[in-house]
Amino acid sequence: MHVRLVREFRFEAAHRLTSVPPEHRCGRIHGHSYKVELTLEGPLDERAGWLIDFGDIDAAWNRARQQLDHSILNELPGLQNPTCELLTKWIWDVVLPQLSQLKRVTVWETGDARCEYEGR
Repeated sequence: MHVRLVREFRFEAAHRLTSVPPEHRCGRIHGHSYKVELTLEGPLDERAGWLIDFGDIDAAWNRARQQLDHSILNELPGLQNPTCELLTKWIWDVVLPQLSQLKRVTVWETGDARCEYEGR
């Protein structure tokens, strides 16, 4: 049995985009209530009856959350220009070592704007 498992998380953070023209509104520091989905995919462990323990997903996310939540994203190594696109890859790189079944990271910057990254 092949399954796809999705776990949703949230965090608050501020940022400013450094590669936009000076008059662009995103060039000023501002905050977002981010939503993140970690999607994992693979064969069901027949003995356990699951793909992975949700607690293991939570532990992997916690490594990223500790750095992201209530931070200024620009201050984090690798996020000097923290676009939604670059943020999805940053999260991928942080959680992947603990989640080999990771298929996709989705980040909502607002309620109607998101980016999806699949590690390519």
